[in-house]
Amino acid sequence: MMHMLDSRQPGFDAALRQLLAFETAQDPAVDAAVADIIASVQSRGDAALIDYTARFDRLSVTDASQLELSQAELDAALHRLPADTRAALEAAAERVRRYHERQLMQSWSYVEEDGTRLGQQVTALDRVGIYVPGGKAAYPSSVLMNAIPAKVAGVGEIIMVVPTPGGERNDIVLAAARIAGVDRVFTVGGAQAVAALAYGTQTIPAVDKITGPGNAYVAAAKRRVFGVVGIDMVAGPSEILVICDGQTDPDWIAMDLFSQAEHDEIAQAILLCPDAEFIARVRASIERLLPEMPRQDIIRASLSGRGALIQVADLDEACQIANYIAPEHLELSVAEPAAWLPKLKHAGAIFMGRFASESLGDYCAGPNHVLPTSRTARFASPLGVYDFQKRTSLIEVSAVGAQTLGRIASTLAHGEGLTAHARSAEFRLQD
Repeated sequence: MMHMLDSRQPGFDAALRQLLAFETAQDPAVDAAVADIIASVQSRGDAALIDYTARFDRLSVTDASQLELSQAELDAALHRLPADTRAALEAAAERVRRYHERQLMQSWSYVEEDGTRLGQQVTALDRVGIYVPGGKAAYPSSVLMNAIPAKVAGVGEIIMVVPTPGGERNDIVLAAARIAGVDRVFTVGGAQAVAALAYGTQTIPAVDKITGPGNAYVAAAKRRVFGVVGIDMVAGPSEILVICDGQTDPDWIAMDLFSQAEHDEIAQAILLCPDAEFIARVRASIERLLPEMPRQDIIRASLSGRGALIQVADLDEACQIANYIAPEHLELSVAEPAAWLPKLKHAGAIFMGRFASESLGDYCAGPNHVLPTSRTARFASPLGVYDFQKRTSLIEVSAVGAQTLGRIASTLAHGEGLTAHARSAEFRLQD
């Protein structure tokens, strides 16, 4: 079912590159459709939202204000939840909040000997938009992971958009919005929702940044509006890489691989292990457990298309390969995970030890589950409070400081042929 590779065999590097290859080019048909939708929302505002919502979500309204849910409706959704579901949602929200409070950046400054003060002012974004899949899909965790860091950062207003196909609302998603402190919720989705957030309509206000997952149309729309607004990332397929020393229960490893493979057919699940006999046991567990999975067809397609069981020489080599793969999720299922952590540079999140299943990170461990994919962990980081804060440089120059800095600036400005720059500094020189 899965690719079986051995790092010591000729051609391994090429086989690994081929396994990791993922076509990220935008579908021209999708991109063209999204361009039309964005242009329509820009020019027609609410009227376009009403038309597209009726067309794509089979939800007819006569006024765009009908697309907004009241706080009372969010409260009602929260109260309808079973007690155990509400308790789990609130516990997860509290853990996510506590973790992200530690990420808050602070303003700072220092004074040099000549009285010049330099520093950095940290401020929150004024307004952000979060996109949440809707309808039968229920992703309350996405609400928590996007809204809570924004709230902790001090964002002035959080706008959530969520499609409700056929008018079908999901109580747990709306309850999550209430718990996370979302300010306004609109039942609109797709590229039209992204366009509304980016440019604003008569009803939906324009935001400064858009975060959250979506389908190919949402991803294409986020690409197109980037620059007008900020975005978190354009995420690729879900990924998990497990490094195991061969001592974990093979059923655990098999199910951990399933946990990402069940997302969609192009998700990627990989095991790195030096123990050939253990790899065989994991493969047997996969074959035995797969028929029990409700999403077995999706898992099977994912594992056979992009999954792999890879034998490595040792755990040192496993870490080297993991750094090349730079996975979204990395499980370090070994006896002493902390000892191997210094060797691991590139991963969205690292799950340390046999009991740290990736699924705990998705829902309730605390760190954000919005992570870089498709090897972008080489240069990108998880979503966090810092994505909803920005930094402004502060420069207060004393009269004494202007004498030193002015001469330096004047010399460099003349060297660049920018006379006004030079004279601006020279006017402040006292001799």
